[in-house]
Amino acid sequence: MYSATLPTPVGPLTVTSNGTAITRVTWDGSEGHDDRPELAEALSQLDAYFAGTRKDFDLPLAVEAPDFQVSVCEVMQSIPFGETLTYGDIAKRLGVPAQTVGQACGGNPIPVIIPCHRVLGATTLGGYSGEGGVETKVWLLRREGAAGLLI
Repeated sequence: MYSATLPTPVGPLTVTSNGTAITRVTWDGSEGHDDRPELAEALSQLDAYFAGTRKDFDLPLAVEAPDFQVSVCEVMQSIPFGETLTYGDIAKRLGVPAQTVGQACGGNPIPVIIPCHRVLGATTLGGYSGEGGVETKVWLLRREGAAGLLI
C-alpha cells in the first residue's frame, strides 16, 4: 500500500492506494509521502475541491468492502455536488432498511471523494465518521452550497 497526505481545512487527509486505485482516505495523522501517479492526482483533485475550483472527482477507486457497502458507495458517488439524499432515499433504491444504509455510510472507506457527507437523516444531519464528526460534515455541506439545509 502507498499513501500521501494533504493538509486541508478539515484536517490532514491521508490518501491510500493499492498501486493503481485509491482505496482509503483517512484523518489518521500519518504522513504519507509515496510518489505514485494516482496519489498525486488524488491530492491535486482534493486540493482543487477544497480551493473551490472542483466539484467532482475523476479518480480510479477500489472500494475494498462487502458488496452491500460497495452498492451504497456507488449510490453516494451519484449524488451531485451541493445536493443531498437521505438514508431512507438510498434504502428505497436498494430495498433495505435505512439503518443499514447509515452503517454503510459510516464505514465509507473513501470519505470526501465518495461523498457520504451528502447523506442526511430524515429529520437530522445524521452522523459523520470523519475527523471532527458532524462539524466536518457541516463544513463540507457549506463548502458545497448546501448550507440552506442546515438553517
